[in-house]
Amino acid sequence: MISSEMENAGPDIAIVNATILPMGGAAMIERGSLTIRGDSIAAVGSASEVDINGARRVIDAEGRVVMPGFVNCHTHIASNMLLRGLLEDVQLFEWLGTMWKLKRNFDPETLYWASLMGLVEMVKSGMTCFNEHFDAYAVTPQTEALKKVPLRATLGYGFADRGVYADVKDWAWKALDSFGDKVDAYHGSGNDRVHVALSPHAPYSCGPEMFRRVREVADAYGLVIHTHLSEGPQEIAYVAETYGTRPVQWLNDLGFLKPDVTAAHCTQLDDTDIRILAETGTKIAHCPCCNAKLDSGTLRLRSVREAGITVGLATDGPASHNSLDMFQEMKFAGMIHKDKNHDVEFLKTRELLEMSTCEAAKAMNRPETGTLVPGQKADVIIVDLDKPHCLPVYDVAAALVYSARAEDVVTTICDGRILMENREVAGIDEAEIRARFRERALALRDRSL
Repeated sequence: MISSEMENAGPDIAIVNATILPMGGAAMIERGSLTIRGDSIAAVGSASEVDINGARRVIDAEGRVVMPGFVNCHTHIASNMLLRGLLEDVQLFEWLGTMWKLKRNFDPETLYWASLMGLVEMVKSGMTCFNEHFDAYAVTPQTEALKKVPLRATLGYGFADRGVYADVKDWAWKALDSFGDKVDAYHGSGNDRVHVALSPHAPYSCGPEMFRRVREVADAYGLVIHTHLSEGPQEIAYVAETYGTRPVQWLNDLGFLKPDVTAAHCTQLDDTDIRILAETGTKIAHCPCCNAKLDSGTLRLRSVREAGITVGLATDGPASHNSLDMFQEMKFAGMIHKDKNHDVEFLKTRELLEMSTCEAAKAMNRPETGTLVPGQKADVIIVDLDKPHCLPVYDVAAALVYSARAEDVVTTICDGRILMENREVAGIDEAEIRARFRERALALRDRSL
């Protein structure tokens, strides 16, 4: 029972004098205040509307923007941190084959330091929630790293049984058959920040029996699913030759597609695919930077949005995008889709901000975050636009999307806890993490290639 003294206590954190972007369609608040109590947002509004009396901590955000933390609805952290910049200027399947040579030599200690490095990079770029796809490597090191850098995460266990990932076939089937153990160990841990999910790799690396089994396990435990789908021409050709259809239509025929599925990429959709995704409620994680870099195609975003499909922005992993930076993703998404649609009015700045926050949260089925609304989880960032590359700020949304950079994030709060303030990440030795990560990554390269 909560005592009256606790009920009357002031908020844990009050952010004042801020330009607030609540997202979710809400209007910008100038000279606003936001309060946090425990792990949740208590109040948001103008200074006259929000009571900050008794606040344990007051943060003056004069001249700064307060907004929801970015939500990265499709990424690969530890594995791709280790592979960043190793293989450039190649096609997707050549890239995947070379990457697998290193992945076969991963060890838990290396993955732990890589996970920490990735989490630090995300905190410093304003990401407070991410959707991890473990493409055939160990999950435990990242769960340990999340105890040091406690972001909100959905950790998708990666399964495959053919193609480049055939080596993990036996492990994948055993893991699926005992998945309840992983649910018991990790799902809802860290004050419900950490969820587990099922991540069959792709239609070219998982057979129909595996997709059916993933669906059975997801339904049995009420878990979400996170997979790659219709990522490139090679995938389309493989499914056509093997099953006589297209990837989206094949998975739909298997009864796999439902609202609990996040499908990454979807660059090769036809009209029937789009209709199926809309009818099944399947959601899309859109990764424009890596798709362009690997020549995988460009999502038909206008058609997808017109069909009512939920689409969030995502960076993919730092091996294919090279950066965990949603500012880059927003800027590139805005430019490439204006170009592809021959329409400069398509995908406005506020829409891009929504896609990187609340829409991305919906796309990865984490609706508790992505907006600054009382009762939502307190995942908040403060961005300093008083920088030479942002000034003058005629329009806050335009400055955030087209001018700001990851290093302009000065404060990151997740679950009501200040993880970074004045660019310093709390509770870690960043220099040690960088050194350990660098040493482990170079050793992995040397023994693998």
